[in-house]
Amino acid sequence: MSNINEKILTVRNLSISFKTTAGNVNAIRGVDLDLKRGETIAIVGESGSGKSVTNKAIMGILDSNAIINSGTIEFTYYRDKEHKVTCDILKMKKKDIRRHINGKRIAMIFQDPMTSLDPTMQIGRQIMEGMMWHYNTPKEEAYNKSLKLLEEVGIKDASKRMKSYPHQLSGGMRQRVVIAIALACNPDLLICDEPTTALDVTIQAKIIELIKQIQIERNISVIYITHDLGVVAKVADYVNVMYAGKIVEKGTANEIYFEPLHPYTWGLLSAMPDLEASDDRLYTIPGSPPNLLHQVKGDAYAPRNIFALNIDSRIEPPVFKVTDTHFVSSWLLDKRAPKIKMPPVLKERIERMKKEAGYVTK
Repeated sequence: MSNINEKILTVRNLSISFKTTAGNVNAIRGVDLDLKRGETIAIVGESGSGKSVTNKAIMGILDSNAIINSGTIEFTYYRDKEHKVTCDILKMKKKDIRRHINGKRIAMIFQDPMTSLDPTMQIGRQIMEGMMWHYNTPKEEAYNKSLKLLEEVGIKDASKRMKSYPHQLSGGMRQRVVIAIALACNPDLLICDEPTTALDVTIQAKIIELIKQIQIERNISVIYITHDLGVVAKVADYVNVMYAGKIVEKGTANEIYFEPLHPYTWGLLSAMPDLEASDDRLYTIPGSPPNLLHQVKGDAYAPRNIFALNIDSRIEPPVFKVTDTHFVSSWLLDKRAPKIKMPPVLKERIERMKKEAGYVTK
């Protein structure tokens, strides 16, 4: 039987490039990730930082022009109650991934439900499809299970909705249908790729709460991909901050929110809307991410970092261990580096966040 504390996903030294007409884009540059059963991790960063590519690799659905330069993605699941299987997804054939992993063991909720749903097929059929494909579930049983799933994700009048087409549903309902499809085969891991971006704020909160509730009931692991640190605060146990294809800071949600140490994390936190801020202008991180067509020398964030040191332009920073759970890739944590404090405006904001959360500094 499964152990609640066991790792179900271990990613090591993942490096991925893409062939393009302009050359090879070094999209992922040595990513490590760990995920335990029933746990939620978040991967945050700006667009183009490599969040979605990392998770497409985990799903085994990379585009045909992808080149795996190095790394392993070990995924552990139970074939039945007694037989544990650990496989390296990068070494599996596409047809085996499709048969044994996609939808069945690892499911994904995409950003835009309209790109996930077939506009020509009734939604009931779309939910039933996975069960019938992976488990040869009889049609009537699959229908009844689909009805229950629609009810579980909060869709009223489920029997009527089973016959609806995607265009007949609202955005929030379509996203709930996508969640029902993702849960249809009872996966061990659910990947949520910006699952609420296309929805209004009220529906966003409901969808986030729904995913949390389902995770607790089913004890499934969740990976959240998002650029919104506000969402992360509500869902994640651990947070991985990603920049230019690398994870630059990782830690518990409290460590990333209340004790951040990387200047990029400071920038992301400063860019969150704040109703109590005296300045009504929204902060933006200066500059742009590097062009990954070119080899990155030193710290990729250095050109945008007002605290950058001379060494940042020459040598890539190592990973510094702050606590057993908190790791930061920045030369500012080297003992020889000058002591840099986070911007006062961000410090004030974090102090307010600590009070609101009842967080006590260790």
